[in-house]
Amino acid sequence: MKKLSFYLITLFLCIILAGCAETNILDRIGLTTLVGYDIGSEEENIKTTAVIREVSPEFQSNVEVVTAEEATSKGARVKTNRKLSKKIMVGQMRVILFSEEIAKDDIHYFIDAHLENASVSNGVYMAVVEGPMSSLLEYKYENIEDIGQHIYRLLEQNIESEYMISSTLHVVARDYYSAGRNIVMPIIKRDEEFVEISGIAFFKDGNMSGRLSAEDSFFVKIIRDNYKHGNFQTKLKEEDISPSLMKNSFDEIPLAFDTVKTDRKLKLVNSTTPEFDLNITIKGRLLELRSDIDVGNPKIVEELEKGISKNLKKEISRVISIGQKYESDVFGFGESYRSSVRNSKLTPEKWHELFKTMKVNVKVDFKLVRNGVFE
Repeated sequence: MKKLSFYLITLFLCIILAGCAETNILDRIGLTTLVGYDIGSEEENIKTTAVIREVSPEFQSNVEVVTAEEATSKGARVKTNRKLSKKIMVGQMRVILFSEEIAKDDIHYFIDAHLENASVSNGVYMAVVEGPMSSLLEYKYENIEDIGQHIYRLLEQNIESEYMISSTLHVVARDYYSAGRNIVMPIIKRDEEFVEISGIAFFKDGNMSGRLSAEDSFFVKIIRDNYKHGNFQTKLKEEDISPSLMKNSFDEIPLAFDTVKTDRKLKLVNSTTPEFDLNITIKGRLLELRSDIDVGNPKIVEELEKGISKNLKKEISRVISIGQKYESDVFGFGESYRSSVRNSKLTPEKWHELFKTMKVNVKVDFKLVRNGVFE
């Protein structure tokens, strides 16, 4: 009898709780997959463009791109709701985009706003848009049905393949609130019927301070993280390689390789300057070589390895110098400084001054494995 009473009470409570819970029936809501932020027509306003997928009772989906302008992002969301027959939900949002104007102004407000929203996943991707936001999101593409989902897949596959730096909300917020690291994001743009990643954006204190080409993402990633996989192309110049290897080539030797394993070691050797030793070991497979070089000859392979090492060292040093020019430590040297110097009391302002004059001794040791294997 007691057991029966217990089960009846439990069932009654479940019914009561289920009745109190807010239900979101799929055909009554619009799922926001992407949100883009731009400067409004009035300077203090925010122009918000949302890509929303609606599902009908017959399970047919429809994608709408809706723009609203208000003083806050929450106000823009309310205004967008007034334009649609279905309630907008952000639980399925996958991408947050910023126009260059917004990115150069300051994005910390948007970082905080989305961190405080429990409905928004910390895994949502963030990126900067080159050119007008409307041109990217409102354009009628011939072969892209859902521009929100398309941009999400574009970022996802390039980040997972390690062709691009990760820029989830979690990573961006971590870098923003770190005293010794700055934000870095992909830049995307529309190129006729395609959407492409065109570069990477460097930030200082939440403001976009400069950009690099998308190809340079390889160097940024290899400086700040251990690289696991992914293809890379470079061109060896005359100053990189011995004259004997250049005799049957033009002024440069194009080649492509993929990385099997990298090992990055960063050490602070002088806290006053400051000065770091950055040692990077790379094991890679040669995928393509536009030259008559005999990669079956061990001595020639050794010369080729030295040439690639020299070339990568030069490019890595170049990218670090550009970061110093933009006053943007997207590499995390400041984090290493803070953990190495006792009672450093590092602040973003203090590190920006040190970072501008920082010295990095770069050493790259590239080794070819299974040389001669081509795709």
